[in-house]
Amino acid sequence: MSELIEQALQTATDTKDIVTGSGVVDRAGEVFVKNFPGKRAIIVADENTWAAAGEAVQKSLTDAGVEQEEPFIFPGTPTLYAGYENVTTVREHLKPLDAVACSVASGTLNDLTKLASGELGRPYMNVCTAASMDGYAAFGASITRDGFKITRNCPAPAALVADLDVMGAAPKRLTATGYGDLIEKIPGGADWLVADELGVEAVDDYVWNLVQPGLRDALADPEGCAAGEPEAIGRLAEGLLMSGLAMQAHQSSRPASGAGHNFSHQWEMEGHGLDWEPPLSHGNKVGIGTVASCALYEKVLELDIDSVDLDAAVAAWPDPDANDARVEALQDIPAIREAALQQSRGKYVEPSQIRERVEQIKQHWPAIIQRVREQLITAEEAASLLKRVGAPYHPEMIGIDQDKLKKTYFQAQTIRSRYTMFDTLQELGIFGDVVESLFQPGGYWHEHPTPQ
Repeated sequence: MSELIEQALQTATDTKDIVTGSGVVDRAGEVFVKNFPGKRAIIVADENTWAAAGEAVQKSLTDAGVEQEEPFIFPGTPTLYAGYENVTTVREHLKPLDAVACSVASGTLNDLTKLASGELGRPYMNVCTAASMDGYAAFGASITRDGFKITRNCPAPAALVADLDVMGAAPKRLTATGYGDLIEKIPGGADWLVADELGVEAVDDYVWNLVQPGLRDALADPEGCAAGEPEAIGRLAEGLLMSGLAMQAHQSSRPASGAGHNFSHQWEMEGHGLDWEPPLSHGNKVGIGTVASCALYEKVLELDIDSVDLDAAVAAWPDPDANDARVEALQDIPAIREAALQQSRGKYVEPSQIRERVEQIKQHWPAIIQRVREQLITAEEAASLLKRVGAPYHPEMIGIDQDKLKKTYFQAQTIRSRYTMFDTLQELGIFGDVVESLFQPGGYWHEHPTPQ
């Protein structure tokens, strides 16, 4: 365990033990006994994760003297879809058993076990099988219910085992999806800085420092990550684990998720890529959202804020009914529409307050620009890193054309109450103009119409 992870565990609300390194899957039983003395175990896996580490975990538990229920193994890979019906399946299987779940899992299966255990009021443990996401150590599970995906409250795992050999041997696409999930913390961090500067949501310095200082190092060797090199995988895995611990400490996903994540959430709720084989991953979509967000920030850095007409912005601001109509027009699917209305209302600025907000934005603009400029990378840099790790780096590579991409910018602003630069531009009355400029000569998407 690194000093950073050990430090983060001192203030973690749920996770008390993390073991990382090469060959540590054989310590799963030891970790279970330490954290759940006298308890029975039940392994939760799917066919792929069972093949990766299931038998090794089962043997380790047996060798440690842990009594076990029969493993619960999903057939195939249905758990790639984070739907609440799968949470119900896991929960109802666990409910009559006096056993602690040990998920042998990456991504969605970990979230399913986390929420199912949380709803039963039970702790659980996870053995990571790929460096594919940041939710291993996170508070909450990102699950779709009634057509809308949000992070649902539930405790993080009490213990984690992350074997770098197992994670490095995972399919390259899983490493690439973890890399895509992690890289969004760069523009996502910029979004938090904007919210902090405007007094909307203060940056928690402790939580910030769990994620951001080591972020560039975790992303520094995309080729090594793609090759499964233990050192590179170790840095990537630590970045993902630290992001999860930060979310646990903050009791929200703010430390690890900005507007770039909203692109993925929008597409996931629409079912985009779910019928692919394998299904289009969360991190692959987040990677494209990162490029999209970075491209928008490049335009933001060029803005002449003095040219923004305060009176015009105030006059154009929609009243609550008009704002609801705007959201409804953007969201075609009823379940998404209703939830997006609630989320958008949560950050809506009343007409009586919009003049003060726009004045505040203009006053704080120099500080905003200074802070986000130091945080950001360019869209080309983000695309290059994703390309080198073997992840999709252009929307066409995941079946998103330019018309859909443009619409998603506007949809992404509606689906979370979390404040981002998208909301700042909306309040200034220039969000539409900035998005349109990305698709015009000189704009990133005009100059990069296809993968290069």
